[in-house]
Amino acid sequence: MIQYGVAFGAVTILSLILVKLFARLAHRLDFTDKPTERKRHKVPMPLSGGWGIFAAFAIGFVVFVMFEVPVLPADAVIPEMLAMPAVLFGAALILGIGIVDDYYKTKGKEFPVWPRLLVYFIVVSLVFAAGIRFIGFQNPFTHTYVDLPIYLQFALTMLWFVGLMTAFNMMDGLDGLSGLLALVSGVTFFIVAMYMGQADSAMLSVIFVAAVIGFLKYNLPPTKVFMGDSGAYVLGYLLAVISLYGTFKQATVFSLAIPVLAMGVPIFDAILVVTRRLLARKPAHVADSTNITHFHYRLIKAGMKPGHAVTLIFCVSVILSLASIILMLLF
Repeated sequence: MIQYGVAFGAVTILSLILVKLFARLAHRLDFTDKPTERKRHKVPMPLSGGWGIFAAFAIGFVVFVMFEVPVLPADAVIPEMLAMPAVLFGAALILGIGIVDDYYKTKGKEFPVWPRLLVYFIVVSLVFAAGIRFIGFQNPFTHTYVDLPIYLQFALTMLWFVGLMTAFNMMDGLDGLSGLLALVSGVTFFIVAMYMGQADSAMLSVIFVAAVIGFLKYNLPPTKVFMGDSGAYVLGYLLAVISLYGTFKQATVFSLAIPVLAMGVPIFDAILVVTRRLLARKPAHVADSTNITHFHYRLIKAGMKPGHAVTLIFCVSVILSLASIILMLLF
């Protein structure tokens, strides 16, 4: 436990420092989110929170993870020594396309969806080759392991990554909300990894949680920095990596439900929002001008204060995460 404590403390301090430094840089570059009719903040906010999260995580990753070569599936295409750097490189690509997306927003424009999807495809292909993927599951009736066809493995892996990155981006509508939901998920994955004896997955979770905590110091009211689309994409990407590398590694029918419940709020919210938009014949990736389709916006419309809405959603997420842990203990 000492190594986890050292990693947590070091990365938290790094995140606190880096998020603040990048926020100052963003102000100087005018890389900020300007107030509009759809946005509640009154002054320009730096869109650099994701930079700090990524940088803190990357440094912790190199120091506390990359020197410990993890055991990967036998069918991993990328050699073990290159697998973890591949995961980190994928995170850098996700951050990069997110920064481009944020840049367009600072100019009052919308970034086309197709370049982002192309980057997603490249990144998922990379981590898939590194062995971070859906492989199969244990049949609860015969207790035999079912290996999925390679094309289905890739399709499910792609859906998981793109779905989580989209979900956490959609939840980034109220101060602290997306970060708090990511924090709950990261803590849950750490507990699950410790119970399953997955030391490497536990360390990934610790570094992730520490990086998020440093960011939340400046994102919770009074808010001083936004994570931007780049930050939301990075959160979703890293949680996809941790869950596939950890809780899905020993995939049974019940363990498959653990990450789904741990990230239940953003997942279920995204599914409902996309479904509503498709039924209304609207593009699934374009935000509504009314901002009432998401759970948090519906709470605001119903008269709840933003801080109370965030607290309520946070509590729901905690309950779902506790349910996932109970499920793990029972089965």
